[in-house]
Amino acid sequence: MPTDDREKWDERYGALDPYGETPSGVLTRHESLLPSTGNALDLAGGNGRHACWLAERGMEVTIADISSKGLERARRRAESTGLQIQYLQMDLEADPFPTGPWSLVLSCLYLWRPLIPAAISHLSPGGLLVILQPTVTNLERHTRPPRKYLLQEDELLSLARGLEIVHHEQGWLDDGRHDAFLVARKTP
Repeated sequence: MPTDDREKWDERYGALDPYGETPSGVLTRHESLLPSTGNALDLAGGNGRHACWLAERGMEVTIADISSKGLERARRRAESTGLQIQYLQMDLEADPFPTGPWSLVLSCLYLWRPLIPAAISHLSPGGLLVILQPTVTNLERHTRPPRKYLLQEDELLSLARGLEIVHHEQGWLDDGRHDAFLVARKTP
């Protein structure tokens, strides 16, 4: 991600919290599909809303994000509730993928397709890849995110090729966007 993206996200997290404080409704609705132990990596986790939720459930969580301001929000949130989280300020599009293996890799509202095979390769056997990302249909009601950050209809299934699909859905979901949601397991 170019330096201007780092500055853009630092500005957004410095001024306000663009995604709110609570974890995604889609994610929490599928809590029963997710582990409550093991180590989790929250990709582009920004303010820590998902990382803290995973840590509250008992996981050892690492959050990776380009924004120092977002990670500072995450740190304050975790400290205020006594949670232990690891923080990696990094460019997910340029830096090496965080060393696993991971029990769970989560990507919510962040799409860089080359990252998905790297995430899969760093999953432990039985580990879960969890992705929530808007599709192009989202543009029927919303102008953001831009098209280049949107999945084609049913594209997420092809990106998870080689994994066992635990759950997949697509539509106007809990968070008011036209999202694709995937939970997929790496088989031994």
